[in-house]
Formats: sequence, structure tokens, C-alpha cells
Amino acid sequence: MSVDVSLLPIIATLAAQGASAAEVPPAPPAADPVTADESIAQGAEAPPVEELTPPPPPVDWQEVIKDDLVTQIIEGRRRPGYIPDLPDQLTQDNVGALRPPPPQAFPGIEDQLPVPDRWRLIETLGVVKERWFDPYHQNTLKGDRPINRDKVKWLPIKGDDWFFVANAVSDTVFEPRTFPIPVGVQTTSRPGSIDVFGKNRSFVFAQTFIAGAALIKGSTAFKPPDIEYRVTLAYQANYVDVPERRVLDVRPSKPSHRYDSFLGVQELFVDKHLGNDSDRYDFHSIRIGIQPFQSDFRGFLFNDSQLGIRLFGNRDNNRFQYNVAAFWRLEKDTNSGLNDITQTPRDDFIFTANLYRQDFPFVGLTSQVSVTYNMNREKKDVQIDHNGFPVRPALLGDLRGREYDVAYLGYSADGRIGRINVTASFYAALGEDRNSFFTSKPAKIRAGFAAAELSYDHDWMRFRLSGLYASGDRNPYNNVEGGFDAIFENPIFGGADTSYWIRQTIPFAGGGRVISINGRNGILNSLRSSKEEGQSNFNNPGTVFVGAGADFDLSPETRVSFNANHLWFDNTKVLQNLRVEGSIPKDIGFDLSVAGIWRPKATQNIVGRLSAAVLLPGKGFKDLFDNKERDKAYVSILANVIVSF
Repeated sequence: MSVDVSLLPIIATLAAQGASAAEVPPAPPAADPVTADESIAQGAEAPPVEELTPPPPPVDWQEVIKDDLVTQIIEGRRRPGYIPDLPDQLTQDNVGALRPPPPQAFPGIEDQLPVPDRWRLIETLGVVKERWFDPYHQNTLKGDRPINRDKVKWLPIKGDDWFFVANAVSDTVFEPRTFPIPVGVQTTSRPGSIDVFGKNRSFVFAQTFIAGAALIKGSTAFKPPDIEYRVTLAYQANYVDVPERRVLDVRPSKPSHRYDSFLGVQELFVDKHLGNDSDRYDFHSIRIGIQPFQSDFRGFLFNDSQLGIRLFGNRDNNRFQYNVAAFWRLEKDTNSGLNDITQTPRDDFIFTANLYRQDFPFVGLTSQVSVTYNMNREKKDVQIDHNGFPVRPALLGDLRGREYDVAYLGYSADGRIGRINVTASFYAALGEDRNSFFTSKPAKIRAGFAAAELSYDHDWMRFRLSGLYASGDRNPYNNVEGGFDAIFENPIFGGADTSYWIRQTIPFAGGGRVISINGRNGILNSLRSSKEEGQSNFNNPGTVFVGAGADFDLSPETRVSFNANHLWFDNTKVLQNLRVEGSIPKDIGFDLSVAGIWRPKATQNIVGRLSAAVLLPGKGFKDLFDNKERDKAYVSILANVIVSF
């Protein structure tokens, strides 16, 4: 039995009234004191016996409240491990209590008419007074109600239901850090130093302002927009100070500190709604222009904003979602990583298709299958970054230009299985490199990747276990490249950018020039010249990662996180050949970090973050970066404040 919980107060009132009437029967009328048997005996007609309807069985209100409130309302939204206190059990054993009236007892419901402009109506009634700078209440600049076309006659729009959405973000980063900095004798600021590695202390200050605007046709509360025009610009000013020359610029005459700024176009697209496929707004749309795209749930393979065309939609009441897209990669600014539309786009193309299925194979788990094809045609391209360092081709091996075709076959999952939260991604990279820089001959690409994170929530605490494996190349001189590399990774995994290894770029000294073991905001040991401007490299040592962490929501405003990770190279044959060493251990070391997040308004409009990470080098890291100082630890501090409108 199920009862609409909104009627419970009415039921209780009517039940009380019925009980008072039933418990006090009316007094019988005055009559001749003759019993019923005597009346029958005297020939009087017996009174008719009314057929009594048996009273309904008593209702177990405890079960009704439990079923409706807990199962239908709180399921999926309550805190894990939280059992709500239910009200006292209600009993209704009085006979003749009134039933709740049917909907037909309320005339006029069918005659009510919808109000076409409910947004301006509430302001007319004085319910809401809009302030343009207030994002917490109704605001036309945030798309809470349609714009008044009489006030913006210069806009080339027709019809009603046009919405304007403005976004503004300030992202401030201050980051002191230490990492191995190679130094040449001819460029050192300390002529008496003969070590391969110089001082390791440096810091970065970066201020980024992001401003975006969108013009949307159609109410988007319950259906896709009819059409959307969006533009987002990002401006960054950054200052970097390092202790050695030729780290920030190829010219030794340049100082060891640098100020730079750049304006990038991060979004510039048109999104057109092509049609609906059901009365529940299953739809298909097309988006053309510079747009963000993430190939999997955690950004392991391709997570970037690029120039492309994308067909997307859903089916079966949103149980299926799909994407079919093609991207033409834009060049990036060297020091900010923002899109540089002033340069000719790269001869690097990405074609991808994926399909999502909710509640498969378990209820609460979403599965995704994907096929991504990266076609690179930059064999004859020579690219020098803004600081004067060559990035294409990478200065490794034979120094010749490269081009390649690689297909990534992937499966990813995100959601929960019972009380366990699950995130996982698996990829197989299959293709051909036209020029292996070790052999100067074509080579097959055969590499694999797997990553998973399991977490368990208990009230305000979450405990996490994570693991990652990216295969490394076991024989750099054969015709197979077995090192896995992504297209453009930005992983949200293992502590993300609070982790030392994910946050920092570690230069590979002695085996290549201007080459890094890993990239900034990346976890793979790919030996690339640059994640932003370089090419994928499948001759790499691979990555093995195991981690544990915990998040503690001390309050709605405060969260504290801890992460402990251990990293290894999968295979060091590539490193041994590039460094001309007989053996290099696989152990990279321990990556320990702690982070605190503070949201003073309990929203995402103001977020402050402070984190500290330390890398305790293992035998492999010490072998690669042995120095006179014999550093026992490398640290990274990240202070970040984000203010959004």
C-alpha cells in the first residue's frame, strides 16, 4: 500500500474528526418502552437490518512513511551509513473514519491556465528583486530568466525564450617547488660548480582570468536548447623564477626569471538542436567550433578544448548517450598552455566515437565503450616553442621527423556497485609509427593501459584505493613500440594536481635535450618534449602506480584530503639506451601529499585550496638524478584561490 505523503496532514485531521464522532453515539429518541421482541410478537414489522461494511484493516503508517520517504525520496541522496529517525507510529483503528477526498473533489484544476512569462511575474509581485552582481538569486545574467529583447534591440535574435549566460572566473596560483634542474658548465650562474644538476628551488605565480558568454534559445530546465552560441576567453599572466640559466629560455644571455602573458580562445562554438526522438526529450544535436571534450570519465586519454565538430545525443530516456566527433588540433601557447589561434592548426587529427549505457552491467554503474583514432602528419614539421626550444621533432634518437597512426580501443566505467564507488578505464593502443627514432624504420604500436579507483563512503568520510598500469617498451630496437602514451592527458586521479608527480615536470637530463620524463598535469612517463606542443611517444618506460587516499568533509565548507602513492617505471630499457647505462632500477619513489579545501559560502563560487606534496626518491630516481647535494626529498606547495561568478 502506498499513500501520497502530501496528504498525511489532511488524513490525520479528518481521522481525528471521524474518531470524535464515532466514539460518542447520539442518544436514542423517546419512544414507547416496548422491546423489539415484544413489537415483533405483537405483529409489528421488524426494522430493516442495515448491511454493515467491515472496517478496513489498520494501516501500518510506519511502513508507509518508510517506503515513501526513505525509498522514494531519500534513496540515492542520503549520506552513506545514515539511518533517519522516523516519526512515532500512527494508528487508525476507529470505525467509520472519513477517507481522503478524490482529486475530482477539487473543482477548477482542469481549468487552470499556465502563465507564459512566470519569470517577470514573480518580480511584479515583489517576490524577487534582481541584483546584477548577485549569482545566488534570480539573475538575468546567469540565465535564470529570458532577456528583454526591447532592451537589446541590437542583438540579431527573433522570438521569445532567449537566455543570456555570463561566466567570470579568477584563478590564482602560487607554487614554490623543488625538482632536479640540469645545468651546463657554459650556462651556470656559479662558475665554481661542476655538478650536472644545479640548485633545485623555483617558484611560479600565475593569474588567470576567464570570461565567457552564451546566448541560448529555449528553456533548458527540462529539455536541450534549440540553439546556443558560446565564447570563452582566458587571459593568463605568469611569473617564473629558477636558479639556473637556459631553463626558461634557450639563450644563455636571458635571465633566470621570466614574466609572460597571453590571451587564448578556449571556447567558440555553435550548438544546434537537430530534433527530439521521444516525448521525454531524447535528442540529437551538433556542435561546431572550439569546444571542450573529455574522452573518458577521468581524462586519461584526451581532455582538452580543441577545434572540431561533434554530433551527440541520447536514447531510451537518457539511458544511452553517444558522441561522434572529429578534432583538428590547435597550437598552444608555450608558457600558459592556452589555445593560440594566431598560428596555423597542427597536422594532427583526432576522430572519436563513444557510447554510454547507464545501469550496465550493474544498477548504479555507467559503462562506456570508445574508439579513438589519432592521425598525425607532422613528419616534415619543425616547431620551435616561444622560448626557443625545439619541440617537433623531439630531440631524441635520430632527431628525424615523425608521423603515426594509432587507434585507441577503450572501455571505461564510473558509478557504484553496492556501497563501493568504482572508476576504471582500459585502453589498447594499436597502430604504426612511420619512423621509430631508435631504428629510423617503421614500427608497430602495441601498448596497453589500465587504471581503476575504488572508494568507500562512510558518512562524511571517503577512503580510496587506486592503481594504474601503462605498458613500457621492452626492446627499443625491434619493430614494435610497446610504451603507452596518451593524446592529451589531464587525469583526475590519485590526488590529481595536488600529487607531486602529476603536478611537476621532471626533465630527462643526459638522454635527450629539452625532454621531460613526465608532463605537467600528467601521470604517464612518456618522454615527450611537451604535452601541449610535442607528439605522442610510444618508445617510453611506462608507468606503474599504486595509491591510497582519504577525503574528510569536516563541514560543508571544509575538506581535508590525504594521498600516499608509490610509482615505478614498467621497463627501463629505453632509459638505459638513451642514457647509455647498463642498468637503471624501476623504483621512482613515494609521492605523499595533503590538501585542504575551503568553501566559505558552501558553494563553488569561492574555493581556496592549499596543498603540500613531497617525493621521496627511490633507487631509479636517484640513479637518474644523482647530484652533489644528494637531495633526499623534493617538495611542491600549491596555494590556489578560485572566485567564480
